[in-house]
Amino acid sequence: MEYVVASLILLAVLVVGAIGLVVPRRRRRELPPPAGPSVPSVDELPPLIGEPEAPVVEEPVVEAPARPTIETPEPTAGRLVRLRARLSRSQSVLGRGLLSVLSRDHLDDDAWEEIEDSLISADVGVEATQALVERLKERVRVLGTRTVSEVRAQLAEELTAALDPGMDRSLRTTPHDGRPAVVLVVGVNGAGKTTTCGKVARVLIADGRTVLLGAADTFRAAAAEQLSTWGERVGAETVRGPEGGDPASVAFDAVKRGIEIGVDTVLIDTAGRLQNKVGLMDELGKVKRVVEKHGPVDETLLILDATTGQNGLEQARVFTDVVDVTGVVLTKLDGTAKGGIVIAVQNKLGIPVKLVGLGEGPDDLAPFEPAAFVEALLGTDA
Repeated sequence: MEYVVASLILLAVLVVGAIGLVVPRRRRRELPPPAGPSVPSVDELPPLIGEPEAPVVEEPVVEAPARPTIETPEPTAGRLVRLRARLSRSQSVLGRGLLSVLSRDHLDDDAWEEIEDSLISADVGVEATQALVERLKERVRVLGTRTVSEVRAQLAEELTAALDPGMDRSLRTTPHDGRPAVVLVVGVNGAGKTTTCGKVARVLIADGRTVLLGAADTFRAAAAEQLSTWGERVGAETVRGPEGGDPASVAFDAVKRGIEIGVDTVLIDTAGRLQNKVGLMDELGKVKRVVEKHGPVDETLLILDATTGQNGLEQARVFTDVVDVTGVVLTKLDGTAKGGIVIAVQNKLGIPVKLVGLGEGPDDLAPFEPAAFVEALLGTDA
């Protein structure tokens, strides 16, 4: 009996203990979360006092490269007259020097020898000087030495005649037979050929021609870039090839492109070369032959540096043998007293001087006019 009572008591204690363990767990699961302020996330926390806020990074604005301003070259008509002051060094030799001697009351042998020396030192050339002096002697014998203005007029007539004003000095740049005119620019190293080529383009554009440039000087790294810059200034396209590439191929492509876009004139700059280097001269001949697959070259301009004097005549002779030079561009006349080289070139070679350079400005290249040139040489002192 006592065993039964003890067993019931033990069973009751176990049941009550089990209930105590189960009921609190159920209550904890059923209770709602306690009310109170919400805890912000890390991203929502405000910055600490004194902590700088992260800067706002803006995307950089990439501006399109500005197009070069297209320049309008000044007209070439009368340009030589406007630039006459640039011939001041030649004036002192061929102008004022000769006039001072010719205006003397009596011209003896010493005076005529002084006149000859002045002409030869101005690079007129020995043969041309002798012919010029003989004509002046005859004039003085017949007319006598009178006023300075009369002597000046006589001298101007003789110098102009020595320049052969009847020569055709026009640039053959008019398109024909459904293709543009082709102008080949040649010359020795250091004559300022690429720069002059760019100036010739400005001359053509100033006179109403549309121009395409061919950078066939592939040996000098900066030549193509330099020519392209000249073209960009006046809105002329430049065809160029890889550095060290075949010059003849570039020249051919330039003419082909000129035909495609219908320009008036294709102006091809070639590499400077020494006239005594046979291989280089042969290559120049190749450039011309390849270009002529499109048609004949209309104009071959030889760039001569006036400061080289009589050496320029030998250069011209060799280039003429290779590519048949049709005109001379005489540069740097403003920097020399040897303006007589113009007479020497024409008398010795029979090649007309078509353009003269009288400064470093982009429009300081002028069409050559014999009478205006002589007036500039003689100056205004009469």
